[in-house]
Amino acid sequence: MKKNYNYTRRKLYLPEYGRHIHEMIDSLSEIEDRRERNRQARAVIAVMGNLNPLLRDTADFTHKLWDHLFIMSDFQLDVDSPYPRPSRQELTVAPRRMPYTQSRIAYKHYGKYVERMIGGLASEQDAQTVARTVDNLARYMRTKSFEYNQEHPNNEVIVKDIRRMSADAIEIDEVALNNLRSDYKQHFSARPQKGFRPQQQRQQQKNRAQHNRNFQKNNSSYRNSSK
Repeated sequence: MKKNYNYTRRKLYLPEYGRHIHEMIDSLSEIEDRRERNRQARAVIAVMGNLNPLLRDTADFTHKLWDHLFIMSDFQLDVDSPYPRPSRQELTVAPRRMPYTQSRIAYKHYGKYVERMIGGLASEQDAQTVARTVDNLARYMRTKSFEYNQEHPNNEVIVKDIRRMSADAIEIDEVALNNLRSDYKQHFSARPQKGFRPQQQRQQQKNRAQHNRNFQKNNSSYRNSSK
């Protein structure tokens, strides 16, 4: 008895259809009568559609079945299809390689867009536009620096970073930047401890105050009773 193992059989191009569908398609190429071959091919298409009855009402479902028929025949089956026949070249086209930027971000806590905007301001001729944009960028840079370092930087740091990113091509009004200091005051004088939230700190302060009031009340009652 000759054993027929799967590893000795040919490769299944679409394994989701199974071995029997592939063998039915292989038998189509052995039919010499073209009319009979076309009739049998439509019968195979009907069997393939029965495997996924829920997808029959979807758009282009029959078109996909005919394409799968040619794919499983390794594009060797010669039958009349109601749709254009697919080719091996169309299905094996390699996708276009996506160009990825490899630019280095000098100041990661500001982000790459801040550096790009400052570089674009170097070629701006309108002084008022540059001044307004620099003011807005300084506000944004101070905010992002606070998110990264949990403290607001000095205006000298902001001015220095802008000059570095623009290669000293932007005229900066340091007096106007100093007036922006009041817009970004830190709400808490002390940096919150690691693992604690501001709400938890307020609750702890409230508990300490209540404990002090209870302690003073108990001491006053003890003194009055001793007299």
